[in-house]
Amino acid sequence: MTPNGPAGKPARVTDPCPLPMKNSLLPVRLAALSLALAAAFPASAQTSALGETVVTATRSPTRADQLVSDVTVVDRQAIENSTARTLAELLARTAGVQMSASGGLGKTSNIFIRGTESRHTILLVDGVRLGSATAGTPSLEGIPVEMIERIEILKGPASALYGSEGVGGVVQVFTRKGRDGFHPYATLGAGSEGYVLASAGLSAGQGAWRYALGLQHVQDKGFSSTNPKVQFGNYNADRDPFKQDAVNASASYEFSKDWSVDVGALYSDGVSNFDDGPSVNSQIAVRALAANIGLKGRLAANWQSELRFTQGDDTSNVIQATVPGAFKSEQSQWSWQNNIDTAVGMVLAGLEQRTQKVSGSTAYTVTQRDIESVFAGLHGNAGSHSWQANVRHDSNSQFGGSTTGFAGYGYRFTPNWRANASYGTSFVAPSFNQLYYPGFGNPNLQPEEGKNLDLGLTWTQGSHEVKLVRYDNKIRGFMTNTTLPQNIPHARIEGWTLGYEGSIDALALRAAYDALDPRNEVSGKQLPRRAEQQVTLGADWASGPWKLGGSLLYVGERFDDAANVRKLGAYTTVDLSADWQFSKDFGLQLKLNNVTDKVYETAYGYNQPGRGAYLTLRWQPK
Repeated sequence: MTPNGPAGKPARVTDPCPLPMKNSLLPVRLAALSLALAAAFPASAQTSALGETVVTATRSPTRADQLVSDVTVVDRQAIENSTARTLAELLARTAGVQMSASGGLGKTSNIFIRGTESRHTILLVDGVRLGSATAGTPSLEGIPVEMIERIEILKGPASALYGSEGVGGVVQVFTRKGRDGFHPYATLGAGSEGYVLASAGLSAGQGAWRYALGLQHVQDKGFSSTNPKVQFGNYNADRDPFKQDAVNASASYEFSKDWSVDVGALYSDGVSNFDDGPSVNSQIAVRALAANIGLKGRLAANWQSELRFTQGDDTSNVIQATVPGAFKSEQSQWSWQNNIDTAVGMVLAGLEQRTQKVSGSTAYTVTQRDIESVFAGLHGNAGSHSWQANVRHDSNSQFGGSTTGFAGYGYRFTPNWRANASYGTSFVAPSFNQLYYPGFGNPNLQPEEGKNLDLGLTWTQGSHEVKLVRYDNKIRGFMTNTTLPQNIPHARIEGWTLGYEGSIDALALRAAYDALDPRNEVSGKQLPRRAEQQVTLGADWASGPWKLGGSLLYVGERFDDAANVRKLGAYTTVDLSADWQFSKDFGLQLKLNNVTDKVYETAYGYNQPGRGAYLTLRWQPK
C-alpha cells in the first residue's frame, strides 16, 4: 500500500463509516450554561463591536457579525501564540474541529469539522482547491504554518457555494500578501527531537504594485510514528524524520482604481519517513502547489467582476519502500464571479469549470473527470435582519448533475442577543481511490447527499462573546468501508457547540465545549476517530514586553474502526508559552507542549508527540 492508497502505509485514511443525542437533558444544560456565562458579565445597552470582514461564508467580503453561518477566524497573532506546529493541530484547537494523525510532523493528518469525514472538508489556499483526488481529502501536510497570514473556518454545508465535498465546511488559508511600505521578517526556531525552523520573507508595496515573498525550511528528527498495536505489521521502533522546504510568492498591480491583476503561488517540497515493517525505514516525497492568477474590476459602479484560473497539485512519491508507488492529483479551475450590489443585498452569480486528473503508478480505470458549475446567491442585512440564499448546479462528467442550496436568516432581537437559523444541502462525489483502486475500489459507488440544519444563539457584551450552536446533518448514501467501499442508506451527525471568547483587562480568555453524536444509522455504531466530547480552554496575559499563555485540550474516548472494536482512550494535553519582546524589532518565544508528557493516540497504533520545548526568535521591524 502507498500513502494515497486505500489502506495507506501511512495512508491518507478516508475513515469509513450517527442516532439521536443520548442525553436528552444536554440541550437544556447547554442553554442554561450559555445564559449563566452571559449573566456573569454586567448588563449593558452597548452593542457588540463591529465584526471583522470575512469572505469564505459568502464568497464576498462580509462582516462576521452579519453572517448567518458559523465562522471562526484565526489571525496571524493567534497563529504565533498557538503552540500548534501543523495546520491540523492549529485547526483542532478551535471549536467544532477534531483531528487524527499517523505520527508527528509531516505525517498524514485528517480533520473532522462537526464530526463529518475529512473528505467532507474543502481546503482552499488563497482560493485554490488543494487536496488529493485519489484519497479525496485535503492536503493539510503541504501548508507550512509560518506562511499563513489568516485562516477562515466555515462550519456547515458549503456545497451551494463551492460544490462537492462541502458537507462539513471549508477551511480557507490566506498566505502573507504585499502591503504598502517595506516589511521584512525572519524567524529562527529550535526544539525537541531535533526540530529546526528557519523562515524569512517580506511584504511590500509602492504605488500600484504590491508583492510578497516568503521562504521556509523545517526539519524534525521525530520519533517512531508507530507502536506495536499498528495494523499490517508496519511497526518499526526507529525515528521517522521529516524535512520540508517551501516558498510563497505573490504580486498584484492596479491598472486603475477599478481594475487590478494578481498572481500568487505556494509550493512545498518535503520528505517524510514512515514505518513499513520491522527494520524497514521507508520514505515518501510529498509536494504541494497552489497557484492562481486573476483579473478583477468594475463593469459598473455596483458591479464587480472577477476572472480567475487556479491550479492545485498534490503529489506523493514513495522513494524508498517495500511497495513503491507514485500518486499525483491535479485540479485546474476557471471561474468567473460577479458581485452586484443591489437594494436587497449583494447578488452573486458565476460560472466554474474544474478538471481533476490523477496519474502515477496505479492503473485507475478512469483518470480524469470534468465538473461544470453555475452558481448564484444573495446576502444582505438591514437593521436587525440578515439573510443569505445560495443555489448551485454541478455537472460531473462521471455522475451527472447535482443541485444544492442554502438559506439562512439572522435576527438581532436586542443589542446584545442575536439568533440565526440556516438550512443547506450538500453532496460528495466518490474519490478515485474509492472508485477504482485495484482490489479496493467499487466503481458502483454513488455520490453522498446531505441535509443540514443549523440553529445559533449569540450574546455579545463589549469584548465578551458567548455562542451556542446546534446542528443536525443527515447524509444519504454515506460512503463507508467494509470489504470494499459501499453506500449505506443513512448516517446522522448531530451536536452542540458552546463557545466563549473575551478579555478582562490584560487577560484574554477562550473556551469551547463540543457535544457530538456521529453515527452510522444502519449499524448504530459511532463514526471512527471522533469523540463525543471535546473541550478547549485558553488564556493569554500581556504586560509590557511579556506575554504568558496556556491552553488545554481534552478529547473523549473514540473508536478507530467502523465496528467500534478498537478503542482510542480519552486524553488531555496542556501547553504553555512565554513571549518576551526584548527590543522594538525582536521577540523571543518559548513553548512547552504536552507538559504532562501524556501518551495518547489519535489513530490506533500511531504515536503522538510527547513533552517538547521549542524556542523561537522573531525579527519584525516596526
